[in-house]
Amino acid sequence: MNMQDAADRADRILDAVLAEVKPAVQWAHGPTSSGSCDVSRMRVVMTIVSEQRRGSLLGVVDRFWRKSGYRIKAINNDGDVPAIYAQTNDGFGVTLSVGGQGQAFFEVDSPCVEESAVAESTAAPNGPSYDGVYPLPRPNVHSDFWSTGAS
Repeated sequence: MNMQDAADRADRILDAVLAEVKPAVQWAHGPTSSGSCDVSRMRVVMTIVSEQRRGSLLGVVDRFWRKSGYRIKAINNDGDVPAIYAQTNDGFGVTLSVGGQGQAFFEVDSPCVEESAVAESTAAPNGPSYDGVYPLPRPNVHSDFWSTGAS
């Protein structure tokens, strides 16, 4: 497996977990980064996830990752910035973390693979792409479910 293969695998992992989140959240691509033998992909949730719903989001993801055979490495139950860290059977690290204003971040990090060029993801975001915008804006999409109780 080379770095492009690993990036493609990371995209499939991200596609799968986001497909499990119901109702769907709007997301945009975060940065792709690569080291000497690894690559990471990120998707940034643009839907506001209220403090009251953060546990629900982590629960959906936790159950899906366990059902997929991922090993849960750690869970941070902090009410403001919770996170879950797992690893796939083939050594990819997967993370869901919630940051400021309920913005959730999904990230996948590859194990060390053969060095190669890495293209940007071809997965189309389900909202604005924010091409060329860095940093991405804070979450700005209201959901009747995920944003319940958010100010």
